[in-house]
Amino acid sequence: MPTRTNFHSSELIRCLADLTLVDAVDPGTAFAEKLGQWIHFADAITLSAVHGEGIAALPKAHSGAHAAHSTVRDAAAAEFERIQTFLINSITRSCSPGQGKAFISLPEPETELPLNPATAYPPYRRFYEAHQRDMESNIQPLRVNVRNAVAKASPALRKLAELDATLEKILRDRETKLLSKVPVLLKKRFEQLFKEHQQKLAETGQADDPAAWMQPGSWLARFCNDMQVLLLAELEFRLQPAMGLIEAFKQDTQ
Repeated sequence: MPTRTNFHSSELIRCLADLTLVDAVDPGTAFAEKLGQWIHFADAITLSAVHGEGIAALPKAHSGAHAAHSTVRDAAAAEFERIQTFLINSITRSCSPGQGKAFISLPEPETELPLNPATAYPPYRRFYEAHQRDMESNIQPLRVNVRNAVAKASPALRKLAELDATLEKILRDRETKLLSKVPVLLKKRFEQLFKEHQQKLAETGQADDPAAWMQPGSWLARFCNDMQVLLLAELEFRLQPAMGLIEAFKQDTQ
C-alpha cells in the first residue's frame, strides 16, 4: 500500500524518541492494527467499498499506451523532486544562519538575562508551525496532482488512486492533530538543553553570554540543529503518500 507507512515506525518518531521527547515505540507493531485504531467503523465501510471491487481483477492498460504514460510519470516525478528539493532547502536555510536568504526566518534569540524559557520558546514553536504550514500548502496539491496522473495510467492504478483519496479523507484530520503536537513536544528539548547549559556554567563558574549561544556546539545551536532534523523527518513523512504513488506508477509503466 503506497499511501502511508506505520506512523509509529517512521523516521519522525525515531527522531522524537532519540531526543527523548516521546517513548520509543516497538517498530514491529503491525501497520494494519494501528491503522485500524484510527479508522472509525463508518470510515472502514467507505474504505471497504473502494477496495472491494478488486484491483487484481481489473485489466491492464494496453502496452501501446506505456510510452505516453511514461511521459506523464516522468512529469509527476519531476514535480515531486522539485517540491521536495524546495522544502528541504527552505528548512536547512532557515535553521542554519549564514546559509542564504530564508523564506521563513529563524527567530532572534532573547538576550535579556536571566532567560525565561516560557517566553523564549514560543517564537521557535511558531517558526516550526510556519514550516508545517509551508509543507502542507505544497505537499497536499502535489499529492492531488500525482494521484490524478496515476488515475489516468491504467484501471488498476485508478483504483489505487481512489484508495489513496479515501485514506487521505479518513486520516487527514487525525494526522494533522498528531503532527501539531511536535512543536509542543519540542519545548521539552529547548528546556533540557538550556538546563544543561546552566549546569555547565555553574560547574565552570563562567558568566552567561547570549552572543555565544549560536556558536557551534552551544545549546541554542544544538537546539536549532535538532529542530532541523525533526522538520526534515516530518517532511519525509508527509511526502510518503505521493512517493508511494509514483513508485506504483513506475512499476506499472515498466
